[in-house]
Amino acid sequence: MKPPDDKDKILQLFKQGPGILEKALADLSDNELDYTPLNGGWTIRQIVHHIADGDDLWKTFIKIALGNEQAEFTLEWYLAFPQTEWAKRWSYENRSTDASLALFKANRDHILQLLEFAPDGWSKSARFRDSNGELEVVPVGFVIQMQAEHVLHHVKRISAIRQEISSR
Repeated sequence: MKPPDDKDKILQLFKQGPGILEKALADLSDNELDYTPLNGGWTIRQIVHHIADGDDLWKTFIKIALGNEQAEFTLEWYLAFPQTEWAKRWSYENRSTDASLALFKANRDHILQLLEFAPDGWSKSARFRDSNGELEVVPVGFVIQMQAEHVLHHVKRISAIRQEISSR
């Protein structure tokens, strides 16, 4: 696996992630954050916590790759349960989004600063053990792109939920 070629574009999108998410959340009440979509799925509040936790988990991978490319990263413990179970265990539905939004922004700033001072960091990699036990060498650039796109994916879902709320 190779890192994406459009590094500057992806880094910019990664940097913009917290602002994009905050804009998607603008002016939402607690009731709107907790609205359960008609077709099921997570509330906006749960999505926000999921985004922040995902970034926090993958931050560890990036730090491993920047510090010890021979190391292995696994999410075996996390993949042992469906994401909905982690949402329950970590009380997504009960917690304020403030701390998760602050963590999300801090993690993004932290990773961007690390990459600024590790110019070859984009291409560094670590070994990732997937849920099937297979090892794959994954570059930092791939993880940055994955996490940048992860936010966009969920912001689209937030927009759809907001639209559903406004049409009620």
